[in-house]
Parts: sequence; C-alpha cells; structure tokens
Amino acid sequence: MKKYAHVINIGIQNTLVYRMNFAFRSVFSLIPLFATISLWRVIYSGRDGEVGGYSLAQMTSYYLVVMIVDVFTAVAEDDWQIAADIKDGNISQFLLKPIDYLTYRLCLYGAGRVVFTACAVLPVTIFIVVQRAYFVLPADLATVGWFALSLVFTALLQFLISYCMALLAFWVLEVSTFIFILFAFEYVAGGHLFPLDILPHDLMRLLHFTPFPYQLFFPVNIYLGRVTGAAVYQGLAVQAAWVVAAYLLARFIWSRGIRKYSAVGG
Repeated sequence: MKKYAHVINIGIQNTLVYRMNFAFRSVFSLIPLFATISLWRVIYSGRDGEVGGYSLAQMTSYYLVVMIVDVFTAVAEDDWQIAADIKDGNISQFLLKPIDYLTYRLCLYGAGRVVFTACAVLPVTIFIVVQRAYFVLPADLATVGWFALSLVFTALLQFLISYCMALLAFWVLEVSTFIFILFAFEYVAGGHLFPLDILPHDLMRLLHFTPFPYQLFFPVNIYLGRVTGAAVYQGLAVQAAWVVAAYLLARFIWSRGIRKYSAVGG
C-alpha cells in the first residue's frame, strides 16, 4: 500500500502543474449548464405544474447535482493516457516491477479527481449559491450517506469502463472512435442530457439492464429523494454488481491483451 500511496502523492503533484487548466475547465463547463437550466425555465414558463414528474426546482436541482457528480467521478484523460501507454510501450516497466497497472491507474485517477475537485469547489459553490432558490437539499443525513456511497461506486464504474475501452489499444491502433461512441452512450443513457424517467417506461426499464444509469442517474436520484427505502439498497447492490463485473472484465481484457502485446518502447 505504501507504494500506491506514493503514486497518489506523485499523481497529485503532477496534476497540480495543470491546476489552472482545471480551474478554467470547471468555470467554462458551467456555461452549457446555465444554458440547459435556462432552456428548462422557458419550458416551464409555458405550462403549469410539473414536467415528467419534476417541478422546476427539482429539474434545476437535477442538473446541479449532475454537475456535482461529474466533478467527483468524471474520467478526464485517463483512457487516452492508458491507450498511449500501451501504444508507446510504456507498460513494459509495469510487467517487470511489483506494481499492478490497474491499481496504479486507479491511484492516478483518484489523484486527478482530488485536484479537479479542489479547483472546482469555488466556481461550483458560487454557481449553486446563485441558483439556491431552485436547489433542493437532501431530505436527511441518511440520504447524504447513501449518496456518498453511490458516488464511490459511480467513480469506480466510470473508471473501470473507461479502462476497459482503453485496453482495446492492445488490438487496434486508434481507440478514439470507441471512446467517443462510449461517451455518446453515457451522455444520453446515463442521464446527462435529461432525466431518464421522463422517457417511456419500457425504454427506461431497458436502460436499467445496462450500467449507464448507474454511472450518473442513480446517485442523482438518491440525492433528490426520488429513490427511497428498499429501492436504494437494491440499486446500490446492482451498482456494486456492475463494478465487480467491470473489474473482472478489465482483468480479463488485460490478461488477453498482454498475450498479444509486444514492447516497442518503455
């Protein structure tokens, strides 16, 4: 564990070099969020009551919590870096040293999230304060606890799925197409674009057989109190199962990829 703690420390130091990039990224990411919230306000202004079971405050809070979840869990450039390590032969050193590459990359991912979160705290807080009239707070401390646990599962799931996609570099020269396709599915089927429960019921049930809703939509719904009681425990169990499945898939792809790998550098 000491060597991985050192990796996290080095990762934080390396990431801090780009702290201004993270700060600007967090600020400018608020622009499309503001546009989305403004669009929904126009939609609500033309009708009374709710849209898809959401009040205006709940819909605004949905997107604000999506932003918070993204700050803590989004994969930045980890998948590109993993693919580059494979193509450039940099993983050769990990085959010769007593360090696990997946754990190494997970530590760097965690270090990156720590720095990005620190850089994003101020602009995100200011934005939420400005929107405080439409921001719904958690119902109780238990909700906060389940939300935090779900965030951990979300982060692991986000990372492991991206890790699996990056490992395709063992077989293909350029993985960017696959990464963009995955991002498109995550953006729509994960609930970034709109809450999934405004979709037709059958389509929403179908999506719940995929990991995408558990990468964003599920933790957001816990926070908003739209998932309660036994549904919380069931959802967390499913989310944990997807994490385990993604981990096993990552180990399987790695073992098959290493058989094909031939060092060209490192």
